[in-house]
Amino acid sequence: MKVRQASKQSTSARHAAKSSGEPSHATGGAKGGAIPRQSLAAAVVERLREKIIDGELREGEQLRQDAIAEEFQISRIPVREALSHLAAEGLITIVANRGAVVSALSPEEISQIFETRAVLECYMLRLAIPNFTEDDFHRAEEILRDYERSLDNDAEIKRWGEWNWSFHSALYAPANRPVMMSFLKTLNNNCDRYTRLHLLVTRDLHLAGQAHRELLKACRTKDPEKASAALWSHINDAGEYLKEFITRHREQHS
Repeated sequence: MKVRQASKQSTSARHAAKSSGEPSHATGGAKGGAIPRQSLAAAVVERLREKIIDGELREGEQLRQDAIAEEFQISRIPVREALSHLAAEGLITIVANRGAVVSALSPEEISQIFETRAVLECYMLRLAIPNFTEDDFHRAEEILRDYERSLDNDAEIKRWGEWNWSFHSALYAPANRPVMMSFLKTLNNNCDRYTRLHLLVTRDLHLAGQAHRELLKACRTKDPEKASAALWSHINDAGEYLKEFITRHREQHS
C-alpha cells in the first residue's frame, strides 16, 4: 500500500482530538502500510512511537532503516530523520555497529523521570489552579470517567496511557505553558510502556483510578498547595511502584 495524504475529513478529526488532549480515534489500530500524513518523517515518528509505547517494538530491538522504509514504502531519508527525532525523545538509542535500538530504561532512570515529572507537573498545577473554571473541572471529570471505564477492559490497554495523559494534561492546561506541556508529554511517553505493563500484570487498576479521583478532589479545593501536594504523592508513589516492579520483572525474566 502506497503512502498517501490523509483526507481533509480525517485530518480535521485528528486535529480536534489533539487540541482537546483526548485520545484520537482517527488513526486507531493502524499498524503498517500507508501513512496518512503530509510530512513523511513526522508520520514515521508517530507510527514508530506508537509501536514502542504499545510494546510491539520491545526494548533492545533493532530498528533497521531499510526494513522500515520497505514497510511504509518510502525512502530511507524520512526514516533517518524519524530515528533521530525518536533518539532525542529517548525512546531509541543509536548504538555503534548496531544502529538504532529501542531504549531500555533502567529502574533508576525510570525513578529519575518520575522525580522530574513531580517537580515540573506540580509547578504546572500551581499555576493552573487559580485559572480553573467549572468547565475545566467538568472536562477533567469526563476524561476520568472514560479512563476508569477503559481500565475495566483489557482490550483497551493500548489507550490507558492516552487517557492518563489526557487527564493530567487537562489539569495543567489552564497554566497556559505549551512548551512545558510538550516536554511533559515526552516524559510520559518514555514511561508509558512500563506503566501499562505494570497495571496489566499486577492488576492494580483500582489504585490508578482511586489516585486520580483523590487528585481531582484536591484540585477542586482550588488550593494550589493542597493540590500540588496530592500530585506530588501521586507521581512519586507511582514512580516507586514502577521502579520496584521493573526490577522484579527483569530479574524473573533474565
